[in-house]
Amino acid sequence: MPSFDVVSEVDMHEVRNAVDQANREIANRYDFKNSDTRVEQSDERLTVYADDDYKVGQALDILRTKLAKRKVDLDCLQLSEVQATSGGKAKQDILILRGIDQDLGRGIVKIIKGSKLKVQASIQGLQVRVTGKKRDELQAVIAMLKAEKLERPLQFVNFRD
Repeated sequence: MPSFDVVSEVDMHEVRNAVDQANREIANRYDFKNSDTRVEQSDERLTVYADDDYKVGQALDILRTKLAKRKVDLDCLQLSEVQATSGGKAKQDILILRGIDQDLGRGIVKIIKGSKLKVQASIQGLQVRVTGKKRDELQAVIAMLKAEKLERPLQFVNFRD
């Protein structure tokens, strides 16, 4: 029976490369000269440090540009508020969202069931498995989910006939 998985993944290696490129550009730019502006990564969290709110925003723009060039979807970033730190400096935390949580999974299953296609959808951990008898119906589900505007970018993997 044909099936595929709906996932929401981010290539962390590309994120690391984008952070390195952003730090390199920040170090070379004249408007960041003699400032302590940098982007740090720890697991699934990025932190932008700078002297003030304006420079945090500028560094964030550089980071977004580098992520987009490396084909990392910017919808998977969850930004927090800019916080003041000691010494009059500022920082902003960015969380990288990966996987499909229970609420989003239920929403995807509800959308698929509401389409009246003859397919079954089930939540399996951080992904949703869709199975059906015909490949055309599965392709219709993929097209329908691509057309929906969900809170996270989705990928369709593990297509089996």
